[in-house]
Amino acid sequence: MNVCLTDVYMRRPRERDNGPEGMEPDGVIESNWHEIVDSFDDMNLCEALLRGIYAYGFEKPSAIQQRAILPCIKGYDVIAQAQSGTGKTATFAISILQQLDPELRATQALVLAPTRELAQQIQKVVMALGDYMGATCHACIGGTNVRNEVAKLQAEAPHIVVGTPGRVFDMLSRKFLSSKNIKMFVLDEADEMLSRGFKDQIYEIFQKLPSSTQVVLLSATMPVEVLEVTTKFMREPVRILVKKDELTLEGIRQFYINVEKEEWKLDTLCDLYETLTITQAVIFINTRRKVDWLTEKMHARDFTVSALHGDMDQKDRDVIMREFRSGSSRVLITTDLLVTSRSLAPPIHAEVIVYSQSERSSFTYQS
Repeated sequence: MNVCLTDVYMRRPRERDNGPEGMEPDGVIESNWHEIVDSFDDMNLCEALLRGIYAYGFEKPSAIQQRAILPCIKGYDVIAQAQSGTGKTATFAISILQQLDPELRATQALVLAPTRELAQQIQKVVMALGDYMGATCHACIGGTNVRNEVAKLQAEAPHIVVGTPGRVFDMLSRKFLSSKNIKMFVLDEADEMLSRGFKDQIYEIFQKLPSSTQVVLLSATMPVEVLEVTTKFMREPVRILVKKDELTLEGIRQFYINVEKEEWKLDTLCDLYETLTITQAVIFINTRRKVDWLTEKMHARDFTVSALHGDMDQKDRDVIMREFRSGSSRVLITTDLLVTSRSLAPPIHAEVIVYSQSERSSFTYQS
């Protein structure tokens, strides 16, 4: 369920329809790839990888997985546009692992993500799916000790490196990370990375990779900058796209409350908490200043809430996110900036409230 107080939305847990989890059936997908495989068993995956997939809890591939895994495995460049929660991470993780040679102790795949949190989240998924293969995956991210990073990369090259553009570019430039055996390059959240000013670093990373490297690009939206990347660096890519006007919040109950004045929002929010039984909630606000303001106001009214935004120290952010995901913290107030990276994944039972909404696309990410 979503409730909107002029901008405030509240989400209840998603009610599944009869289509593949995460997306509507094929009607919402535009693609130049028409082969659909609706079972992991029919994808010709290695036995150890299949064990990892089923051990992780997957039973049936989502719609994006049914279309995208096969062309990725066959070596095609692939552009996949889909919402958060559609199974995008597992799509490229499975594709990487299937093409991996576990006996070759060299980095064979490189994944770029816009934030440290998302890179670490991807690393966990890759390690879990590749558990029975003996696959190794290293998170190459900023905010960590460079000397330790270098030592890990030099001790034994990980099969897969997942990282943020700045640190990955630094390690490649200083030749601590070898690109010689990289055969797949994945850009996850490409729109978010480019919006954060990583364009030059991404282009320079491309230049350091073998010309034969397969490119897989995933993006929630397709702005001009993303399309430039696809034109410049991809060869006749397979396109699996969700129509823009169908990037909606279907499957989520939404409610809208029209609050005529900005100053009435706080009282309305408090009324909601007194009216509804809320186990856990995320409240999104479009500026860091407003996050601090609302946190202070909620504390003054004896509500226990946590705040999270980009001005905070990375260690403090990690602690707050860990507490929220574990359930020890019940209400989290945060900015659009953090959620557009999809690195903050609210528990499925959490309500989502958008207190001040910047644009429609950001709200789509949030759910």
